[in-house]
Amino acid sequence: MKRNYLLLTPGPLSTTETVREAMMQDWCTWDKDYNEGVVMPIRRGLLEIAGLDENRYTTVLLQGSGTYCVEAAIGTSVGPHDKLLILANGAYGERMARIADYYRIDYKLVSLRETEPVTGAAALKALAETPDATHLSMVHSETTTGLLNRIDEVADVLRGRDITFIVDAMSSFGGIPIDIEKLGIDYLVSSANKCIQGVPGFGFVIARKEKLRAARGNARSLSLDLCAQWETMEKGRGKWRFTSPTHVVHAFRQALQELREEGGIAARHRRYAENHRLLTEGMRGLGFRTLLPDDVQGCIITSFLYPSAAFDFSDFYEKLKAKGYVIYPGKISEADTFRIGNIGDIHPADIGGLLEAVGEVLRS
Repeated sequence: MKRNYLLLTPGPLSTTETVREAMMQDWCTWDKDYNEGVVMPIRRGLLEIAGLDENRYTTVLLQGSGTYCVEAAIGTSVGPHDKLLILANGAYGERMARIADYYRIDYKLVSLRETEPVTGAAALKALAETPDATHLSMVHSETTTGLLNRIDEVADVLRGRDITFIVDAMSSFGGIPIDIEKLGIDYLVSSANKCIQGVPGFGFVIARKEKLRAARGNARSLSLDLCAQWETMEKGRGKWRFTSPTHVVHAFRQALQELREEGGIAARHRRYAENHRLLTEGMRGLGFRTLLPDDVQGCIITSFLYPSAAFDFSDFYEKLKAKGYVIYPGKISEADTFRIGNIGDIHPADIGGLLEAVGEVLRS
């Protein structure tokens, strides 16, 4: 199956041929071979690569995009008498506040600049101003810019405060090592089509069982009731409450196996980091500047400033696409940028090909 182009985006992203081939059959959602033979091993496998004990943690799969799972985690965990503190420095952190608005959740949004990382100091200041906070949510890899927020520092601030910690690790879990238990993360949210390199169609929440049990009855949505989904999957041995995306689930099982074969999260992180290093050095050599300084830049996606006021991103995009490379427009309000992703079935040789194509486009 020949690729039409390489996706250098934060997801959906380029997948292997074997992941795509896994979707070439049809399966029944009620079948024991599917639920017990595919879904349950995926749930256990996610805990395994995260280094978690299934006696204390669980994985809940949920249909839809990653935002569905963020909404499910917030809408289920934050009760009617709770207070949510949101630390945001980009579009995806701000989206948590929109979710809270829809659910009429009592919350405080702390909006930092899009180029300013969420740090322990920021969390400490926000908590001092919000002493009644019972929950704190934030994004780990904020793909608005490519900034990697300091969940380790925030975890240190939260330790001993009995505050539920919700982390959107959409674009980092599977590609960046995260010690969920050590950091005291109660709900970690990610998606099939990110660093595990599956295809779009479902997301998942890794949750501390104790917290999930305590949240029973909080949900304001039928479809996004995380507790109900968990209970059904436990009792039904992998059964989803509503029709599951069977083809996508099979593709994810293959992607999870390929992550293990690559050497796990640490090995994948090394590849992504090398992709990012080559990309950044190469683009700087071609005259581009990165939006972020290196000390806060993550290896998932990189924002580049327009090289001049006359730069036409649409033309640049189309010419690169014609050469087999699809990049991403910018999303930041402070500057004109575009973004290039380093994740997916992308390897250093692919980055070399991209840089050659960028050079050709600039010369043309």
